Amino acid sequence: MSNASKLVAGAKQWASYYGDFPNGEEGAVLTVPLRVRGEWERNDADAIADVFTENGSMLVGDTQLKGREEIRSYLKEAFAGGWKGSKWIEEPTEIKKLTDDVGIAITTGGLLPAGQDELGPGDKVRAVYIVHRQDGEWRLVSHQTSPIKN
Repeated sequence: MSNASKLVAGAKQWASYYGDFPNGEEGAVLTVPLRVRGEWERNDADAIADVFTENGSMLVGDTQLKGREEIRSYLKEAFAGGWKGSKWIEEPTEIKKLTDDVGIAITTGGLLPAGQDELGPGDKVRAVYIVHRQDGEWRLVSHQTSPIKN
């Protein structure tokens, strides 16, 4: 496959991640979860942390991470350990603009460990992203997940 063909195939794949929200403000809000997903595929803790606002928060299990640097540190350790090679997969289920500069994205998906092709039974979560536009760029204020009981 040529480089151009790979780029087109990759663009089509990423475009499919927008689901029912490909355009307009909802699509802009959804860029935040998509950026997290893309950086997760590279296991890039720095880039994921940089998606957050300076005082952003991330709930991981029962641990509430507060601030960009705490999130960065946690993810670096996780990607060096049990999350190495993992992917964050999800599909948008609801996107809302609450104000001109605040939105919420709700997704369904989960953490896909390295070497697995699909989520295992009981691994699905619902994720909530609270996002805020700062200086023209959408940033993550808060991210939390909750298990989905089957």
